[in-house]
Amino acid sequence: MKQWLLTVLVAVTLLSGCTIEPDSNEVQQTFYVFGTAVTIQIYGADQADSEKAIQAIEADFHQFNREWHAWEKGGLVSKINQAIAEQRPIDIPAPVKQFIVKTQQLSKQSDYLFDPAIGKLVALWGFHSEDWQGPPPPPKIVQEWLNSRPSIADIHFNGNQLISKNPKVQLDFGGNAKGLALDRAMQTLKQASIDNAIVNIGGDMRMIGQKHQQPWRIGIQNPFAPEQPIGYVELKGDISIVTSGAYQRFFEWQGQRYSHVLNPNTGYPAQNFVSVTVIHSDATTADTAATALMVAGPQAWEKIAAQMGIEQAFMVDQKGQFYQTPAMEKALILTN
Repeated sequence: MKQWLLTVLVAVTLLSGCTIEPDSNEVQQTFYVFGTAVTIQIYGADQADSEKAIQAIEADFHQFNREWHAWEKGGLVSKINQAIAEQRPIDIPAPVKQFIVKTQQLSKQSDYLFDPAIGKLVALWGFHSEDWQGPPPPPKIVQEWLNSRPSIADIHFNGNQLISKNPKVQLDFGGNAKGLALDRAMQTLKQASIDNAIVNIGGDMRMIGQKHQQPWRIGIQNPFAPEQPIGYVELKGDISIVTSGAYQRFFEWQGQRYSHVLNPNTGYPAQNFVSVTVIHSDATTADTAATALMVAGPQAWEKIAAQMGIEQAFMVDQKGQFYQTPAMEKALILTN
């Protein structure tokens, strides 16, 4: 197998503001939220409808970022975590309950290799801030966290009241919140009767329809030679493609690299895969699965992918070796 570390690349140009291309009937806009660039491209729709839909998505994304940021005081997730720590029930909106229940199901399917109740562990490793510099937490402290092993399975509902039997649960949806944001954006586009569009949040994408009657071409890039993607997939219809990478957030301490992707069952960063790309119709599922497969590693990824209903996944380990599902192998078109 070839020896490359991969990331996902989309052949789109990031532009500021709203751009109209008369020949292609395209509306494109880029704005910044979630700590990254968000680009939306719409084809073949009324210009005014397209601009209105993009404005609605941008407003929703900014509100979403405030409410769902695990460490933003006053936000929804922060309020939930405070209630859990104080062992009191909290009323939450029905859509939030639906997402948490869905995440519980996905987490169970992943054998809890993906578990968003690990906020306290994230904080122990320092990945809750923008400055990741170490040192790693003392093993004793990690073991104390493992002894309580907070899990999203500790949460249950009485109507729309959320209750946790474990006060150590601290929710952090950084592992799949962008997937939810992509799904929300696509719902907005569909409600505006837009048939052909792509939403790109820092390389995580959900698309609908086609681009100029052609499939969306999504490249798999060799980061050591960014101008030479080694392959691509062609996607059309309502589909998502999401990548999780251990190379994106990490710190080095005494010659060892520590990734932000944590294994809830060991308390330590996952050390096997450095990149996982998942294609699925639902972006929340794709985002969740990409993180779970990162943790699963070469020994368990096939089992976890099957349990989560993932048919297309592509992984690279620290030695650069490829792993992929049969469906992904068929879909990936190598350029050399």
